[in-house]
Amino acid sequence: MNTTLTPTGLHSPENQTRYLLTVAGLGGLLYGIDVGIIAGALPYLEASAAQIWKLSSQQLGMVVAAVLLGSVLSSLAAGAVADAIGRKRTMLIAGVLFCLSIPVIAMADGFLPMILGRLLQGVSGGLIGVVVPLYLAESLPSSVRGRGTAVFQLLLTLGLALAALVGLLVAQEVDTVARTAPATLAATQDSAWRRVFWLSLPPGLLFTAGVLALSESPRWLLARGRKVPALAALTRTRGAEDAARELAAIQDEPGSSPSHERGSLLQRRYVLPFLLACVILACNQATGINSVMAYAVTILSEGGLSGAMANWGDLALKLVNALMTIVALVLVDRKGRKFLLMLGTGGIVLSLCAAGLLFQAGEAGKRDVSGFLTARIQSDSLHVDQATLGKLTSDGRQLLQIAYSYGPLTQLKTVRAGEGLVIEPPRDIESDSVIGAFFRRHHLNPFPDMREAIHAPLRIERANIASQPDSMNGFLLLACLIGFIASFAVGPGVCVWLALSELMPTRIRSNGMSIALLINQFVSTVIAAVFLPTVGQHGYAIMFFAWAGCTVVYFLTAAFLLPETRGKTLEEIGHHFEGTRGGHSTVSATQKL
Repeated sequence: MNTTLTPTGLHSPENQTRYLLTVAGLGGLLYGIDVGIIAGALPYLEASAAQIWKLSSQQLGMVVAAVLLGSVLSSLAAGAVADAIGRKRTMLIAGVLFCLSIPVIAMADGFLPMILGRLLQGVSGGLIGVVVPLYLAESLPSSVRGRGTAVFQLLLTLGLALAALVGLLVAQEVDTVARTAPATLAATQDSAWRRVFWLSLPPGLLFTAGVLALSESPRWLLARGRKVPALAALTRTRGAEDAARELAAIQDEPGSSPSHERGSLLQRRYVLPFLLACVILACNQATGINSVMAYAVTILSEGGLSGAMANWGDLALKLVNALMTIVALVLVDRKGRKFLLMLGTGGIVLSLCAAGLLFQAGEAGKRDVSGFLTARIQSDSLHVDQATLGKLTSDGRQLLQIAYSYGPLTQLKTVRAGEGLVIEPPRDIESDSVIGAFFRRHHLNPFPDMREAIHAPLRIERANIASQPDSMNGFLLLACLIGFIASFAVGPGVCVWLALSELMPTRIRSNGMSIALLINQFVSTVIAAVFLPTVGQHGYAIMFFAWAGCTVVYFLTAAFLLPETRGKTLEEIGHHFEGTRGGHSTVSATQKL
């Protein structure tokens, strides 16, 4: 008799598996919301920060980046926490932290509560990103393990799309107020970003409640000598015979129980899968996926689409991401991880090269006008009307990209056809960076004092002008980005979570996943840090070609180093890296959902 607590009506293995996938999917939804929710709230949060709280741009940047900091810290610790207290309890903590973060953020009245709430949100996302794929890999039958991870990724993409849709609806409401009742605009903007965060609370509550009815990971239980609960956990999603056979196979693995001699972590069975997972996660970010998703509106605008069309293009990309993840969900346990990774990375290379060529053609006629603009600076201000700028290009449709500075304050600006250039010196910076001020008092000075910008002269760092691409070029670029997103979603988007959770043996799985995900986030952070300065100085083409080159490495890794893991238990995958034959699957490969 199964003594594990189960929700009413979900006692059969098929229904138990569906329930587990639903809860894991909600975890993916929260992860996507963590990443994407700030985009819709940021324009109105900026307005509140400037008008009500009087925050500096550095402090606002810290609020935006706090999620990343919290995620990095919790990702590094997630494996140790999951090993210490269990996968289920760690997921429960992640859900509770997410639910706590929303009211802290939405009711914030200044810098400290806002940054605290964003840190909590980041910690939650980092835990979810490690522990949910880990739990899925250790709990699901091998025949549906790929589908389970695909559900996590699908709901992640839906979380991004939901965040974009909420932001679009709120933006339309604010625009209406701006036209009809401008006197109430400030109050409307302040309530708008708060409402964006409140709307993300229900999925967090559902995930937290859903985790309560899950069983603990059977492999974690067995590693602590709890054989009976481990067998009960396996039986929830498998037939009794399959559960018994898999339990026996897990017991035979080194490090799967307290009685086993674990051996050195430098053994081939540990080092090779760990290094392979790290390479795959680094390459996953080196495709440029996060920068493309974050700056899609800007990229499409630079490519020739109008502001409104660029926003619709951004929404289209997120919908394609979700739809192609559904395709991956269907294919991942039929075609396998290796096939999908090769298909996806191949499509990414082609799409990035095509986008790079489009930008290269548009940037070929770019010329330096920094001297022309410097000569027109008066009293540290620069005013150039649209007619004068239009004369700098043959067709009058200029696209000017300019980087300028006032002392430590550096800004990037894009001026399109029909717009004039206006640069004024900063009149006031309300508050200094809290961290910067603290370190400067101790003469460490890691951050410049932005107040020095108030009396600094205007300096044109660089300024390039070219003819603005037409709308046809913009739609071709959108097609390239759709190809890129579709290829990523059907391959790396899903398979990266499988590589993260399937490749590493039980002894190193949780901590190895933490380190690999930390590398993933480090690469993402580096790319995000260099993206704007690189495109500002060298254009977009070089970034797209660089991402394509990194993806070629990804393709070769998938083709020649990655083993196929479809239909294999985690123990059989471990045998591959020992150089031994894993034998036949210990569970039925025909289990249907």
